[in-house]
Amino acid sequence: MKKWMTMMIYSIIAVLLLAGCSESGGKTLETEAATGDEGYEATKIRLAYNLPQDHHISIGIEKFAKDVTEKSGGKVEMQVYPAGQLLSDKDMNQSLLSGGVEMVVNSSTLWASTVPAMGIFDVPYVFNDYSAVGEAVNGEFGDKLRGAMEEKGAKVLMFADYGYVQFANNKRPLKSPSDFEGLKIRSIGDLPSELIKAYGASPVFMGGGEVYMALQRDTVDGATSGTTAMLQRKYDEVTKYLTINNYAYLEFLLAANKDYWDGLPEKTQELIEETAKETEIWIREQAEKEDSKSAKALEEKGMEVYVVPEEDLTEWKEAADPVREAFTKHTGDLGKELLEMTDKK
Repeated sequence: MKKWMTMMIYSIIAVLLLAGCSESGGKTLETEAATGDEGYEATKIRLAYNLPQDHHISIGIEKFAKDVTEKSGGKVEMQVYPAGQLLSDKDMNQSLLSGGVEMVVNSSTLWASTVPAMGIFDVPYVFNDYSAVGEAVNGEFGDKLRGAMEEKGAKVLMFADYGYVQFANNKRPLKSPSDFEGLKIRSIGDLPSELIKAYGASPVFMGGGEVYMALQRDTVDGATSGTTAMLQRKYDEVTKYLTINNYAYLEFLLAANKDYWDGLPEKTQELIEETAKETEIWIREQAEKEDSKSAKALEEKGMEVYVVPEEDLTEWKEAADPVREAFTKHTGDLGKELLEMTDKK
């Protein structure tokens, strides 16, 4: 009996030891499967944007997502939802901040409702050339904006240059601010709305995907946007006149939910940041070329293009002074600091 009891005890101990080894081995195999030879943990990241897929920013973002996935050996899987398939541009910021999606690409203009300082890109005539923007966002200017975004819960991974913003309409050529009187112009945010009012027109806020139909049905008389989007959204079919005055330089931000970002492994963070930086440079190089090419294409498609002469810009800038005042009123010391930095350029 004692012998039988002893054998039973040894058998139980052996089973427990084997179970422990099996559990330990199972964890090891599971970790190896999740991590992979490259050392990346398996992660799926949803990324939403609303721009047309053939826009240069969209092309850059698609390449970014593909590169991250490939460099990680498929472990960091970027699931891209383009052209408003998952979220509209009006909804995606809140979805990001609430954790509904991990990453978004959206305009600085729409971020300004959450982080007022982001409106700096909509303050008229702040940036006079393309290179000045790159220098600003990669220096102290950009650091201040990144810090303000993080305070709200968004980690900025990239400033994607959209290019300069212009005016299109189907009523008359806009050769001076007074020509805006009485028009209804689609706006893309608070400060552009202030500018439209300062020029004598009425702003109507709507998402990018709604503009074509609104112009076609005369719900609005015109719209403000970049010529790249105007071309891709076929503004030439529903508007007659294009005014090029380079009043604002629009940025799109690749941003991640801050809590989600902080929970990613350091190796994954480094991969994403490194790839984002490479993509940011490529997109910035495209902006100037695409602005010029798309404006020419719109003219070839029948739009009447008016480029505001350099000597006439003073009138446009003076009429836009209320926008500058509105920006500093809502952004306080940070807004003043940002303007001072751009004024020195």
